[in-house]
Amino acid sequence: MDTTLQDPLVGQVLDGRYRVEARIAVGGMATVYRAVDTRLDRVLALKVMHPTLATDATFVERFIREAKSVARLDHPNVVQVFDQGAEGAYVYLAMEYIAGCTLRDVLRERGALRPRAALDILEPVLAALGAAHRAGFVHRDMKPENVLIGDDGRVKVADFGLVRAVDTVTSTTGSVLGTVSYLAPEQIEHGAADPRVDVYACGVVLYEMLTGGKPHDGDSPAQVLYKHLHEDVPPPSAAVPGMAYELDELVASATARNPEIRPHDAVALLSQARQARGALSADQLDAVPPQALAAEHDNAEDRTSVIPRALTMPRPLPVNEDEAEAGGHGDAGFPADGVNRTSRLAAPPPAPPRRRRPELRRGPLTIVVAVLLVLGLGTGVWYINSGQFTKVPPLLSKTEAQARDRLADSGLDAGTVRHAYSDTVERGKVISTDPGVGTRIRKNDSVSFTISDGPDTVKLPDVQGYKLDRARTLLKDEGLEPGMVTRAFSDEVPKGFVISTKPKTGTTVRSGSAVALVVSKGSPIDVPDVTGNNLADARAELTEAGLKVKVAEEQVNSEYDRGQVARQTPDRGSRAAEGDTVTLTVSKGPEMIEVPDVVGDSVDDAKRTLKDAGFQVDEDRGLLGLFGDTVKDQSVDGGDTAPKGSTVTITIR
Repeated sequence: MDTTLQDPLVGQVLDGRYRVEARIAVGGMATVYRAVDTRLDRVLALKVMHPTLATDATFVERFIREAKSVARLDHPNVVQVFDQGAEGAYVYLAMEYIAGCTLRDVLRERGALRPRAALDILEPVLAALGAAHRAGFVHRDMKPENVLIGDDGRVKVADFGLVRAVDTVTSTTGSVLGTVSYLAPEQIEHGAADPRVDVYACGVVLYEMLTGGKPHDGDSPAQVLYKHLHEDVPPPSAAVPGMAYELDELVASATARNPEIRPHDAVALLSQARQARGALSADQLDAVPPQALAAEHDNAEDRTSVIPRALTMPRPLPVNEDEAEAGGHGDAGFPADGVNRTSRLAAPPPAPPRRRRPELRRGPLTIVVAVLLVLGLGTGVWYINSGQFTKVPPLLSKTEAQARDRLADSGLDAGTVRHAYSDTVERGKVISTDPGVGTRIRKNDSVSFTISDGPDTVKLPDVQGYKLDRARTLLKDEGLEPGMVTRAFSDEVPKGFVISTKPKTGTTVRSGSAVALVVSKGSPIDVPDVTGNNLADARAELTEAGLKVKVAEEQVNSEYDRGQVARQTPDRGSRAAEGDTVTLTVSKGPEMIEVPDVVGDSVDDAKRTLKDAGFQVDEDRGLLGLFGDTVKDQSVDGGDTAPKGSTVTITIR
């Protein structure tokens, strides 16, 4: 049954302009519809915020921010926003309509993709994000669901609803926005979001395209978040044996847990992706991973599939020798150079056909000699330029034994093995190489590498019972940082000395960790009550208790006589440390106000009048006034003054 029939917006005209035709998708924040702009007579996508969220200013602000941000990105690989508005409870964006599917649909039906197809999708995504990064924005929610693939093969990035300016504060009230499988470690730990979080997410998406699965899984989101923080993304070759190490390095570079190691933005990662593509052979680009499920969807005319025609069309065969050398077109309908056909860069013109030269008859011996000369010369040139060289293979995150084996397989020797502490690389794994991975060196040369000894740890020294300054010095001597200082009362530890630390003494912690200190305020003193005392008496009593006295400049009216203590801070019964200050406020005496005349009024009216004037009211009915309702007398005559808050007695007869 078509669920759009149950949607109240389907068939309606929103804001007098947009006729809603069908519901396309429903998300946690909004619903997307296919609609027609009745003014311009064009099909578009209408993204309408859920009415329950439209009352939340934060969500509305984020929704409108998407419109403004994307409107500034004039890029062929970004879904364009045409309009933004509201009608009643409906807040909407009018956007470009892309007939096709999402990358999630492709992965669901196809499983893992060939490297060529994965790069053909990744590169326009990075081009779109690169434009956003250079414009000062971060997407913050990159995932396959937000990559749209049109029926014509165009790739577009959508849903900039979480976009945020690079230089704004990104932490939220205890929550981290985004999807857990694609969150960078710094997003999880600190809420930080700069262009490198998009780079990390694109690395995870590339891994998923190459292998058909996510790099980290778990029974709960918390387990996935933990793995992002503490485990590296595995190389795709671990799931797809034989995959080119250039792709391993591309994924490793994009998903480094330390953001300082990642490419600084999507433009830099796009450059690395194109370099990786250039280093791969046609066989490596077109290798079918074992996780691929494409066989059942090879029929390009099967339009029941959500895979667009451009992704199901077979690659055209080369029509001549020149085209065969160029490599034809890749998967996903993209040119082999990885540039989206929507790019503003013009495609290179086809090479002119070569003219055939007239053939000359030569003897067999002459031909053999010529061939041998060409082969010998070619072999020599090849050896001088390439044959004696190789590249340093990827060794990062490998064990020492694995690193030595991989070097031997590449015809290289293992050089000096060094050790260093690392907070991000597991103990026993390679941190770095010299020369670096991918460097061109001569065969039989040696490559040195550094092995991680894990984090540099120290045992927390015992600083309990030391004065604060001395405790701080001891912590620094051990390579630790004195952290936040809190103070607490203690009957055993003198004032100014350390009571305890967090973590506890003897705990093994990483070098450079902050250590919180709890310092004694000494034995507590119960603050005596001196309100109502003369100022001199109050000062003497507090000083005798071991407290300091401060007299507030301002005096106040109170129930106490002039010159007496009206109030004190802290109040009586509070606990204070020796030497703490108690502030006293001196009374100006009670505030005198005029008493209203209520004789002859009814009891209710008299009580209301006196209370409104600031007095307490008492009744005197006697025996004769038990059933009376008229005030015959009052204890303070009308027109006289009395202290505010004092009691006026009315006599009722």
